[in-house]
Amino acid sequence: MAKTVDAPTLKTWIRETRKGGAELAILDVREAGQFGIDHMLHAVPCPYSVLEVRAPSLAPRQTVKMVLIDQGDGIAVKAARRLGVMGYSNISILKDGNASWGVSGFEVFQGVNVPSKAFGEVVEHQANTPRIPAEELNKMMERDANMVIVDGRTPVEHNRMSIPGGISLPNAEMPFRIHEIAPDPNTTIVVNCAGRTRSIIGAQGLINAGVPNRVVALKAGTMGWTLAGFELEHDSKLTYPQTMTEKGLEMAARYTEVLLDRFAISTVDPDMLAKWQVDQTRTLFLLDVRSETEYSAGHLPGSIHAPGGQLVQATDAWCGVWGARIVLVDTSPCARAAITAHWLRQMGWEVYVLEGFENGAKNLMQVPPSVEKSDQETISYSDLSTSIESGSVFLVDVDLGMEYREGHLPGAVWCPRAQIGQLEIPEGLNVVVYSENEDRARLAALDLTEETTNPVAVLEGGRADWVRNGLPLESSSNTPPDSVCIDYLFWVSTRHMGSDEAARAYLEWEENLPAQIIADGDARFAVMTR
Repeated sequence: MAKTVDAPTLKTWIRETRKGGAELAILDVREAGQFGIDHMLHAVPCPYSVLEVRAPSLAPRQTVKMVLIDQGDGIAVKAARRLGVMGYSNISILKDGNASWGVSGFEVFQGVNVPSKAFGEVVEHQANTPRIPAEELNKMMERDANMVIVDGRTPVEHNRMSIPGGISLPNAEMPFRIHEIAPDPNTTIVVNCAGRTRSIIGAQGLINAGVPNRVVALKAGTMGWTLAGFELEHDSKLTYPQTMTEKGLEMAARYTEVLLDRFAISTVDPDMLAKWQVDQTRTLFLLDVRSETEYSAGHLPGSIHAPGGQLVQATDAWCGVWGARIVLVDTSPCARAAITAHWLRQMGWEVYVLEGFENGAKNLMQVPPSVEKSDQETISYSDLSTSIESGSVFLVDVDLGMEYREGHLPGAVWCPRAQIGQLEIPEGLNVVVYSENEDRARLAALDLTEETTNPVAVLEGGRADWVRNGLPLESSSNTPPDSVCIDYLFWVSTRHMGSDEAARAYLEWEENLPAQIIADGDARFAVMTR
């Protein structure tokens, strides 16, 4: 039986961790929409719907001190039981759920990836990162100024929408590859993202690395561009050169040396890493910050792919234990690891760059933990189709609410795993649960078998297999209604859906984060300026 902890005690634990020498994993097991509406600064999202898949990567050491947060609805108790079966042994539950944090007078945050986004705002304030508005960039474009526009987001985001002429160059790749794109020191480098954070971090990172060019962030990114009345480009394929010149590698090595020296970044050799990997008293995150292609071609056993730019932007997607060690893996000259490490250190993490890795480990790409399949009944797409036609099945979609709206199996009801106990299951029907693939469905099936005596089966191959075999889907634009979509954060998502009001509100939220950080009082940020 998990212990309970009240909000003031948890606040004390957070402060003890901040002082060093202790580790703490605060896992918020609510769904994404619930988490995004309000949560504490140091909570890490780990939805109950994917708990057994996410928890081992967020908190790999099973004896770590862990606190679970729910909506005060008992889901944390269920989560603690599941984690206990997996071997976790030091679990507490926040008494009265997430609401108790604000009731106790502590700061509550909206949105996602808040520690990273707040850090970006603090960087701009303290480093006075140079920035230009969309109108100024447009004038530079009109007069054909000597400049390049680089997009610090992921290639997928860049392809979806971008500043006209912008080149995809994820933030961690910038000090590594910027010389190939802007070899002339007189070229102005404009860094953009969708909003503010990655523009700031990308631009300031180049400045911190000692790049001789004038570097500026595009204020408010693509949102600022559209708010100024300019058109975005879609389906852009512009990206950085895939090969490096000798001069490019020379400059990347120079920038790496500047970052490691100026920001006192520690390195670790393979022998020490091997000792840390078997140390049962400390949590270790071994993160490979290279591109997905490089990672797939060969990586160290046990390392997880975490492209550096995204790692800084969403640290809580990879690192769920405050006070843990982080070791970053990169190939020589380790510019991507250096730029990532220098930010993580300023965010308060104990971080190291691995020495001597040169793509020598040729093992299969790391596969996320999967759900045990041997003890659960399955049903094929063909047998399910027959059962649907005969009316002998109660079909449950446990995937994301927005995906259910876009397309679900005929007659399926939507129910996230956290609400399985609220389902009204007709007697005499076989229950079939499905998701896009199988993992979410297999996890939900664990709960379903505890709630009903009806036979429960998982759709083999999931919705993806159903679609691959040409079987039909139904759509429902308003079902489930917004009010019950606990796995979707509407106010964040609408900023890219043509709503100027939503875009302005989002930008204002980002700009207000530093004040909230001060009010909270427990951020580990220590911004170092040149």
